Amino acid sequence: MSLQSDINSLVKSLDLELYDTAIVNENDETIYRVSVTTTEIVDGKKKGVSMDACVELTHLISPLLDVTPPVSGDYRLEVGSPGIERKLSNIAHFSKSIGEKVSILASNKEKYKGLLTKVEGSKIFLDVDGEEIVLEFNDINKAKTYFEW
Repeated sequence: MSLQSDINSLVKSLDLELYDTAIVNENDETIYRVSVTTTEIVDGKKKGVSMDACVELTHLISPLLDVTPPVSGDYRLEVGSPGIERKLSNIAHFSKSIGEKVSILASNKEKYKGLLTKVEGSKIFLDVDGEEIVLEFNDINKAKTYFEW
């Protein structure tokens, strides 16, 4: 099995969902970031990930990474929630974000901000000021959820 699938199994054992893994460099430090969400729905929205769940998952993943490191050299493991404003980099991310506000930069340089209403196959549906916009996933350069304070 791959490292990703092993991590996914550990995540599922805590009734969480693996959102993403990433290797990032910040301030001359390499970080292996594991982002998770809950499966629990409260008042129609996903419940946040608790700090205790992140700590428990860190303790489960850490020995696995001792055997199968994600990168060569030194790195730091960071386990947490992807946050209220998070990148959308695959169809599953879009599907899990239906009902949220999204900002999209299309490959034709058009920018869209609106409510993600549905995902059908590779089509992404947005409500932008009452108008339905349909985009092909492959025509999206960047996308993220956003929150208006």
